[in-house]
Amino acid sequence: MVSKLGETGTGIILLQGGKQTTRYDTDHEPIFRQESYFHWAFGVSEADVYGAISLPSGNATLFVPQHGIDYEIFCGKSPSSKSIKEKYGVEKVLPLEELSNYVTSHLDQSESQLHLLSGKNTDSGNMAMPAHYEGIKSHVGKMNLETLFSCIADCRVYKTDAEVEVMRYTHWVSSMAHVEVMRSCKAGMMEYQLESLFQHHTYTHGGCRHMSYTCICACGPNPAVLHYGHAGAPNNRLLQNGDLALLDMGAEYHCYASDITCSFPVNGRFTKDQKCVYEAVLNAQIAVIKSIQPGVPWKDMHRAAERAILKGLIGAGLLVGNVDEMIAADVGAIFMPHGLGHLIGVDTHDVGGYTSGTPTRSMRPGLRSLRTARILKEGMVLTVEPGCYFIDMLLDIAMMNPEQSKFFVQHRLKDFRGIGGIRLEDGVLVTKNGCENLTICPRTITEVIDVMSGGVWPPEEDVMPELRRNW
Repeated sequence: MVSKLGETGTGIILLQGGKQTTRYDTDHEPIFRQESYFHWAFGVSEADVYGAISLPSGNATLFVPQHGIDYEIFCGKSPSSKSIKEKYGVEKVLPLEELSNYVTSHLDQSESQLHLLSGKNTDSGNMAMPAHYEGIKSHVGKMNLETLFSCIADCRVYKTDAEVEVMRYTHWVSSMAHVEVMRSCKAGMMEYQLESLFQHHTYTHGGCRHMSYTCICACGPNPAVLHYGHAGAPNNRLLQNGDLALLDMGAEYHCYASDITCSFPVNGRFTKDQKCVYEAVLNAQIAVIKSIQPGVPWKDMHRAAERAILKGLIGAGLLVGNVDEMIAADVGAIFMPHGLGHLIGVDTHDVGGYTSGTPTRSMRPGLRSLRTARILKEGMVLTVEPGCYFIDMLLDIAMMNPEQSKFFVQHRLKDFRGIGGIRLEDGVLVTKNGCENLTICPRTITEVIDVMSGGVWPPEEDVMPELRRNW
């Protein structure tokens, strides 16, 4: 970042950290989580801090609020400037009151620029807002709102060795929590109990205070709701014998995310149809992970997953016909309407998906839901999350479309309606010659059944080396 922006001359990069908020009109303070760009640049965990980076030197300065006696009574003594400097490895720590003078003094040359963060997140559609303080508008002629956002977003796509180590940890903790939930799951429990078990394990054994996103604990027909678990569907169904469970849960550690999905039968026994769907999704995951390497277009990986799932559904007797013709008719998107996966890092849906100079978003069903269409490069971390769902609305629309309905075996369709769906999701690091799977979860049917029966995990021997799991 510094090397790129330093080429433009002198000046400073100014970022504003996250603010401590309260719940609506109350004084209740939700647990603070740092703003992601600020965390990536400075690693600071405290709220209400600003950070500046001088150009072209790269020297970093933090501006911290000075709290009074009332704060110390309720929240404890504020750390000294020396301890903050040592903790975060910056060149200087100053009181927040000195920010304005500092900025002015660093913009004294005619070519100096004030680089501020401003841009649209292509996942959420929300804007990253520039740093603001009283008096900053006096430097409007020096402000550069065009460069910093794309520069940092692109930097965040490629993980450093230190970032990878943290992400290995978050995925290990979350993988072991999934195993614990899998072992404990049984009919008669509530979905929220599975959520609670996961959160307990990741906090107790991993020190993960935050989840990367709202837990999805979808059982029975609920996996057909892709982002189940929200306030309107809060993981509150009673698990029934014969249900499939789709659990999409990931813990966060020092703001670095994990995103893992496991699917399994609540009673530990797959029916014949459940087994067919599971193996179709597993084959899709294997096909993608075996193919990942630098230079591969992510769109091609999505299509590879669709092909594997469609072949599995042909084998299950639900579909008939040519897979290429099905792809051309967008049949794959009926069963997997979401994208294959996304960049992951300081955010679950990490930035950089469709920045300037990268491949554009396709408008085809399925492909248009991809959160990136980048060509894979070493250092990227992405999720691989093929899924197969039986969503009544999409199936009904397909039945009214002769270009799609001709591939369906109508009398078999009723056997799959209502079973929800299956998704398997791993976090994968693109390496020089392939990839490393950061997730360590049971994946084969034998592994799943063995773990649900109390078997040891991870086992001494990996029976599925194609998944590139590392233990």
